[in-house]
Amino acid sequence: MERGSSGLRRLFREMAKFGAVGGAGVLVNLGVFNLVRQATDLPVVRASVIATVVAIVFNYVGFRYFTYRDRDKSRRTREMSMFLLFSVIGLVIENGLLYTATYGFGWDSSLQSNIFKFVGIGVATLFRFWSYRTWVFRALPVRDEPVAGSAPATGDRPRQRVP
Repeated sequence: MERGSSGLRRLFREMAKFGAVGGAGVLVNLGVFNLVRQATDLPVVRASVIATVVAIVFNYVGFRYFTYRDRDKSRRTREMSMFLLFSVIGLVIENGLLYTATYGFGWDSSLQSNIFKFVGIGVATLFRFWSYRTWVFRALPVRDEPVAGSAPATGDRPRQRVP
């Protein structure tokens, strides 16, 4: 039970950190979106894509150096490529919902655009959480732990995180 509850605690801690960075990223995303909409004549989805790209950069820094700082850092190029790939898929999900609402249903008031932008962020976030933790910020290998009070068998090593 200890091993299971410990893993569950780690997952909740990871979700909380992901949520903190993601929440700040949502504020960045919505702030840039509304700033671009007010300061330019760009169409709503283009303004949204710009905001999403700014938020992606913000989130990478937060995820790499806060949420997943203890994860494998040995292959940065692969990590950044995978992050970019899954972020672009998230961008399509997020802005696809906004595009459908705006051009498919004609819901293009400022309030409606913000609502569908927020909903798109939420749906894309579910995808991003799964993909980032599964494919991008991979966990370091874990070694086997000996049972308390017993000596490790020949060749066995204690289970611990590799630095």
